[in-house]
Amino acid sequence: MSQNTVTRAQLSEAVYQEVGLSRNESADLVESVLEEISDALARGEMVKISSFGSFQIRQKGQRVGRNPKTGEEVPILPRRVLVFRASHVLKNRINEVVEAEEAEAQRVKAVS
Repeated sequence: MSQNTVTRAQLSEAVYQEVGLSRNESADLVESVLEEISDALARGEMVKISSFGSFQIRQKGQRVGRNPKTGEEVPILPRRVLVFRASHVLKNRINEVVEAEEAEAQRVKAVS
C-alpha cells in the first residue's frame, strides 16, 4: 500500500485542472468547502457527501482505562469523536482498485 497523502494544495490543483478556475479561486473554493464541513461538524450536524461517505460526531462517555506500562487505572473523560463511514460506492471503487492490482501482480508473477 502506498503511504501518500493528499494535501489541500493538491486538491486545489485538481480543482484548477478540472474546473478551470484560477489557482487562487480553486484554493479559496477548497478552503470554503473544508471550512463548511468543519463548521457543520462543530455544530454537531452530520455531513453526508453522496457517493463518498458521511462524517458525524459521536459522544463517548467516561470510562476507566489502564496505563499499559503500570497497570494503573486511569479515568478517561467523556469526549466527542469524529466518525467517518464510507459509502458503498466508495467501498466498491476501492475494492475494484485492489482487485485490479492483485490481478496485475498475478499476471506479472505468471509471466516471470
